[in-house]
Amino acid sequence: MRIGDVAAATGLTTRAVRYYEEQGLLSPGRTPSGHRTYTPADIRRLRTVSELLQAGLTVSDVRSFAHVLDSAPLRHPSGAGEPDRCDVAEVAQHRLGELDQRIARLSSIRDGLASQLTNRFGDLFAPAPAPAPAPGPAPASAPVSRPGNCPAPDGT
Repeated sequence: MRIGDVAAATGLTTRAVRYYEEQGLLSPGRTPSGHRTYTPADIRRLRTVSELLQAGLTVSDVRSFAHVLDSAPLRHPSGAGEPDRCDVAEVAQHRLGELDQRIARLSSIRDGLASQLTNRFGDLFAPAPAPAPAPGPAPASAPVSRPGNCPAPDGT
């Protein structure tokens, strides 16, 4: 299978496929003339890589446990903590911890801004409560009523 076919099958660009190869996440075969050839296993790997990146891991994170991407299952039947499983867990816990820190920092910034606006503008600013995280796409927001002749942030 050629790179264009793989890109179409995975929803990636040919450039992304080449980049993942450069990063050591994929090792396609080569024809005698040097053209890349891909197998169904390569497509599965690229889909896995894409899903992990979309979930919030970095290329570096995925590269650190790329050697176990194709193994199934990651969990050893004995339940023993083999090194491969530990690599994945360590990277995942590190990334989740970083995201938790970023969320806490952004929540603190949001609360500080809302407090400053309330203190400075009182009645003119009635902050909306912090939104609860939603599992799906954000719903379309309803029009906001503004006191007096206050323009919307976009100037309308």
